[in-house]
Amino acid sequence: MKNSNISLWRGQERSSWIRLRTLILLRWVAIIGQITAITVAQQTYHVQLELGLCYMAIGVSVLGNLTAILLFPQNKRLSEFENFLMVLFDLLQLAFLLYLTGGLNNPFALLLVGPVTISANVMSTRSTMIVGGVAVVLTTLLAQFHLPLHTDLGLVLDIPDILLFGNWAAIVIAIVFLGAYSHRVSSEVQSMSEALAATHMALAREQKLTDLGGVVAAAAHELGTPLATIKLTSSELIEELDDRPDLKEDAALIREQANRCRDILRDMGRAGKDDLHLRQAPLSAVIHEAAEPHIHRGKHVHFEEGPGQGGDVQQPSILRKPEIIHGLRNLIQNGVDFARANVWVDAEWTDSWITVSIMDDGRGYPSQMIGRIGDPFMRRRRAENDQRTRPEYEGMGLGLFIAKTLLERSGAELKFANGSDPYQTLTDQPDRRGAIVKVIWPRNLIDAQTGDTPVPSGVNQQIKI
Repeated sequence: MKNSNISLWRGQERSSWIRLRTLILLRWVAIIGQITAITVAQQTYHVQLELGLCYMAIGVSVLGNLTAILLFPQNKRLSEFENFLMVLFDLLQLAFLLYLTGGLNNPFALLLVGPVTISANVMSTRSTMIVGGVAVVLTTLLAQFHLPLHTDLGLVLDIPDILLFGNWAAIVIAIVFLGAYSHRVSSEVQSMSEALAATHMALAREQKLTDLGGVVAAAAHELGTPLATIKLTSSELIEELDDRPDLKEDAALIREQANRCRDILRDMGRAGKDDLHLRQAPLSAVIHEAAEPHIHRGKHVHFEEGPGQGGDVQQPSILRKPEIIHGLRNLIQNGVDFARANVWVDAEWTDSWITVSIMDDGRGYPSQMIGRIGDPFMRRRRAENDQRTRPEYEGMGLGLFIAKTLLERSGAELKFANGSDPYQTLTDQPDRRGAIVKVIWPRNLIDAQTGDTPVPSGVNQQIKI
């Protein structure tokens, strides 16, 4: 895939997905909760508080919300920096309110984890670390510096030092753990979402290419009649313009171009008709079609087809699903990109299974990544290595994920290994020392005789002019 597709994902920060209205609503909920807590503490439990300062802290949040509502439209989405400032403001406001109400002696001190969790879900790693660091510092300061809570009898509501330390440790651990956990899960969900969108784009493109022949055939059929009329009219004009050689020459040119259009549309109609009926094809034909864009890229691609143990000599015809063609094409491309000189594509079939193995003589997969091949959030190779090994190709690093997803969608199971691994069982050929991927389908899922074969929508009539 080219850079135009990469731009769909890159440069879109997750923070820009959050509407200002959402954070304003959450802040109103927090304001209501703060007012309720202060009122209950004073009226029910008769805790003596600095009400003026407490209501001033809450009033700052109210003022911030009203300002945001008046200055910005409801559908405004926050940038990374704006989101960072909003979360940092809420964190500082909450810390100041806790300072006025007992610090870590206040059970609501646990709410310091909230802004960090929000930051971890919607902002970059850098912003999350800053917000988390500020939260840890504020928690530490609140453990030492705060206004004590007094009852109406003058008693100080204070917990023992060991419990105070326990509260501090619990909040700091929660900030670090929940922040890291939320950020990791959110990042993986985002990566999976982007990768699946890229997979759907690739599948849609392959489907359009598959269906293009039918559209071409229909266009050729529909244009046949007006072209025949143009040719007939131009022929009559040629006969009637013997005394006007200049106009006769123009009429002859029109007929010549009509004949040319006839030839072009005849070829297009034949190709479209063939493609419309080619909903199924021999296994070798589908494999060669998938490999065709990569067989002239300086590497020798070897093809071998044959029955497995107990398989019929006649190779099966399989459904030409876009998922199969595009998935195999990505795997072959990956082999050609990283092979030294040779890529082997072997097909085998039995009464129960159809198998395609793609092997190369390159360096193979990193051994520590074998179990994670196909994950959309794997770290890519360094850019300079990519340019050195595949200088003509630049993509999103999602080729294996797209291939694996599309092929599994068609019912296949994929196995990955390195030929240099003495314990691998995918091949016994000593010269195939690079990456190996084996694609295995239950035969009944893709065999054209037993699979869900689409019925051709009709026969295109021959164009006669």
